[in-house]
Amino acid sequence: MKPLLLIDIDGPLNPYAALMRRRIPDGYALYLMRPTGWDYGTPLPVLLNPEHGRALLALAGRYELVWATTWKDEANVWIGPRLGLPPLPYVDWPSMHGGAPDGTYWKTQYIVEYAAGRPFAWVDDEIAEQDREWISGQGAAETLLMWIDPRIGLLPADFEQLAEWADGRRGGGH
Repeated sequence: MKPLLLIDIDGPLNPYAALMRRRIPDGYALYLMRPTGWDYGTPLPVLLNPEHGRALLALAGRYELVWATTWKDEANVWIGPRLGLPPLPYVDWPSMHGGAPDGTYWKTQYIVEYAAGRPFAWVDDEIAEQDREWISGQGAAETLLMWIDPRIGLLPADFEQLAEWADGRRGGGH
């Protein structure tokens, strides 16, 4: 069984913090969106790089791709099509933004529950050392937790690391 690749949008795919510098990074396009809950004021600015879609599709032979984002199923409406991705399963968070154990990020416990013992890689801009320690203490299967800078987003080296980790798992490493 393939490991899971749990993909956050805001930070890894949408380097939202780059907008504070008032410039769109090379390779990105700016989209104005109105996902559920964003029906007021100006549309939500989202930066997306089509190369990310191609890179994720290249990893699909190694991983089961899963949205791990507050966009939930709307990622399949607003984000996936712009990146050339097919509809993906998503983590349907039982609760958002609260009740995290031991100072962890609120998503962490649900990521482990979703994985249900399967190996997984997780890319997010909110992963911290407490999350790594907590996941390790849960006896989770093999994991790769990648913090992604929300000013930069995923880089080619990140996709290479994801491929190498998946290949190393299959070869008996990690």
